[in-house]
Amino acid sequence: MGAFLEKPKTDKFNEHGEGNGLRFGVSSMQGWRCEMEDAHHARTNLGEELEDWNYFAVFDGHAGVKVSKLCAQNLLNCIIQTEEFREKDIIKGIHTGFLQLDERMRNVPELASGDDKSGTTAVCTFISKEQIYIANCGDSRAVLCRNGAPIFSTQDHKPILPGEKQRIQNAGGTVMIQRVNGSLAVSRALGDYDYKSSKELGQCEQLVSPEPEIFVQDRHAEDEFLVLACDGIWDVMSNQNVCSFIHSRLSVTDNLEEIANQVVDTCLHKGSRDNMSIIIITFPGAPKPTSEAIAAEEELDKNLRKTIKDITNSSEDVDFRNLVQKLSEEEISGLPPGGGLESKLSFVAKVFEELYPDLAETCELGD
Repeated sequence: MGAFLEKPKTDKFNEHGEGNGLRFGVSSMQGWRCEMEDAHHARTNLGEELEDWNYFAVFDGHAGVKVSKLCAQNLLNCIIQTEEFREKDIIKGIHTGFLQLDERMRNVPELASGDDKSGTTAVCTFISKEQIYIANCGDSRAVLCRNGAPIFSTQDHKPILPGEKQRIQNAGGTVMIQRVNGSLAVSRALGDYDYKSSKELGQCEQLVSPEPEIFVQDRHAEDEFLVLACDGIWDVMSNQNVCSFIHSRLSVTDNLEEIANQVVDTCLHKGSRDNMSIIIITFPGAPKPTSEAIAAEEELDKNLRKTIKDITNSSEDVDFRNLVQKLSEEEISGLPPGGGLESKLSFVAKVFEELYPDLAETCELGD
């Protein structure tokens, strides 16, 4: 889990769609990790009697990609096929679906034999006309934003949390260097069967629990957007920063894939070393592009371009890293809230490459 590449893989997977008054955009990037272990599922209109329902989920795998992929493929059906969900007990249905899937995956040959020891966090949401149901297992996170501010967030399941630490100790384990038995950084996850081997303990009493924490939020006209993302995002951007940044970008463009890509790029430039995945789901109350915001963004780009030229023209040794350092020392007005200069480094690299095409290879971002 700790291996890194010599330089990040910055190709992105994108997806977008809309339905039931919602729009969504997805971006994921392998980044510095040697393998892409994230997976996701995004769907509006769940069909049959659930046409008005929508489902989105992000899975952050570790020690391999097997479990995260299986969860992306199967968690939705596991939940909606439970007797509880069919009888409109949504919270119980989500809870049962998580636990049933975790038990079923034990029988997958590679997992049953122990050849594959992977696990995954999971954060998902079911959105109906009236409610937003959010389930979290691990340290991926969901954040609901109104008026550019987070009004709800899931809590990351870390081993140092008192309740989590108590369960781990009751199961005969320890919390060392903030990890389960000094190894696993999350206290709840799907898969990870090496940590779920005690036959004397219940399914949710093991060293690592597959039990989701489930929340319900009533929908409001002021709801702007919901963000689901893995910890590769939250490691370097706070809930407020993510909300402020997306809120500001929605005033410039309605392209949710583009905004999701900007979040991922910004996190790379802020130093994230992990895989990164994000789903942005907008509600009818989300900001719309305005001519004023678009003009302000164009003015920012114009000023940045001039500043870049001034810095490089005054330097005897033109160097991209030196340029970024000098830009960070400048008082640049109008930078996107929550994103700062890092959110414009892709633009800075583009301008630098235009001015100095022979030095284009030096524009490695995220180093």
